[in-house]
Amino acid sequence: MTQSFMRRFVTALALVVGLAFAGDTLAQGTGGGNTQNIVQGQSSGANPTARSVTEEQLFQQLDKLTGRVSIPDGKAAVLQQPQGREYRAYHESTLPWIGGIVILGMLVALAAFYFTKGRIMMEPDEESGRKILRFNTFERFTHWLTATCFIVLAISGLNYIFGKRLLMPLIGPDAFAAWSQWAKFAHNYLSWPFMLGVLFMLVVWIKDNLPDRTDIAWLKAGGGFLSGKHPPARRFNAGQKGIFWSVVLGGIAMSVTGIIMMFPFSYTDIGGMQLSQIIHGTLGVILIAILIAHIYIGSLGMEGAYDAMGSGEVDLAWAKVHHRLWVEEEGAKTASGRQTTARPAPAE
Repeated sequence: MTQSFMRRFVTALALVVGLAFAGDTLAQGTGGGNTQNIVQGQSSGANPTARSVTEEQLFQQLDKLTGRVSIPDGKAAVLQQPQGREYRAYHESTLPWIGGIVILGMLVALAAFYFTKGRIMMEPDEESGRKILRFNTFERFTHWLTATCFIVLAISGLNYIFGKRLLMPLIGPDAFAAWSQWAKFAHNYLSWPFMLGVLFMLVVWIKDNLPDRTDIAWLKAGGGFLSGKHPPARRFNAGQKGIFWSVVLGGIAMSVTGIIMMFPFSYTDIGGMQLSQIIHGTLGVILIAILIAHIYIGSLGMEGAYDAMGSGEVDLAWAKVHHRLWVEEEGAKTASGRQTTARPAPAE
């Protein structure tokens, strides 16, 4: 039994020594080589991420990359939308510059015109004091409905572009957040009566705003603003027709893009919504600039012009100067002549 035990002990000892020797040899052949390679790699300055795929390379391969997602909502499955960067750059940089240049440029031009030419005054005439009906009650309602809604839409829309840059530093973030929320409500709800007003304008005034040959002569004369001699015009001159079509066509385009934004993803994808916002914002600032000029001419810029949309009646002498052909057409409609009323004489 002693010899058998000794034989087993020697065999086990030999096995342990053999395994230890083999492990040491293996470590020298593999681990030592790896350590040497790592040290050599560090000393050579190699970048272990130099050969990794960059984000830009992935964007260049978007048309070749394929895959699928299990998310039921297709909108939520969009993980990267490179066009969003272009929209953000336009909204944060390009659009504010366009709005600032267009609107401030119009204000500067009107101020320069006013201080150099002054207000356009009515010319004295033997028919001064007599009135002629220019716009009836429904026409004036249509005008003021559209104009009032547009002013609120313009202010709330400009807040979207310039609010956080100009207004928030003045009133603080909390007040600005509350103001912006109410501005959004006003913008959404008043857009519907604005669209109705644009439709009314199209129906009521389209026949008087079709271009004709008198518009060419009016444009050649600059509308009489520079020469002081007003070319003959019908009910609306070329400048007024330009404003009409700007409001109608621009209003329709803004209505369509606005509806797309009010009902997200109902009619288009994220790319279409971003394009709608670009069109909506750009047309918005252009229309604001155009209607600033319209407001100036209809109030401060020209004496007697406001009466047309105030009482609906204008001075006959004023009408003959600015819309002579229209006055003649109104006089030819009835056997009794023009639809005029005499201004009551002041009490002495």
